[in-house]
Amino acid sequence: MDKPAETLTSDRVVLRRWRTTDLDALDRAVSESLDHLVPWMPWAADPGRQRTAGFLAHTHEEWETGQAFGYAITVDGVVTGSCGLHRRIGAGGFDIGYWLHRHWTGQGIATMAAGALVRQGFRLAGIDRIEIHHDAANPASGAVAARLGFTEVGRVPAPEGPAAPGEVGLHVIWRMTQDQWRARDSEGARSG
Repeated sequence: MDKPAETLTSDRVVLRRWRTTDLDALDRAVSESLDHLVPWMPWAADPGRQRTAGFLAHTHEEWETGQAFGYAITVDGVVTGSCGLHRRIGAGGFDIGYWLHRHWTGQGIATMAAGALVRQGFRLAGIDRIEIHHDAANPASGAVAARLGFTEVGRVPAPEGPAAPGEVGLHVIWRMTQDQWRARDSEGARSG
């Protein structure tokens, strides 16, 4: 099975595969950002060191099986958040997710991280589309997709309703095809 690189870079952001030695840094990033994460991330409502350790172990298992590829988002060696490529949308596609420590928002870091994931995802065999899904009440996630040139392709009610307190239970789906990404990259090369 084709797997992505364990380290990706984009401008000032370095994504690197999560390691068990990241426990302290990840636990700190989550605990310092609970007010920022709880509205959108169901897992943030029940934080703790044991849960963080479980996340790191699960991330390792998913990487080995090829189900998902989780990365620490770092800037100057500091863990600023998490992102990943997930096989949740069927054959030929990845869904990408991301979150940032509250002090690192508004600086383009999520966009840089998501862009690195898209570039890497389309380098893998058989990937023809990448999607970003978010709740309609979270426009910041949609802004990342829009900045990268994704197209909004649908709004679907969540069958289980809102999963976190800030959500309204309406999933917004953004998509980028490999052809769109290549055209975007070619356009950037011509204008740059």
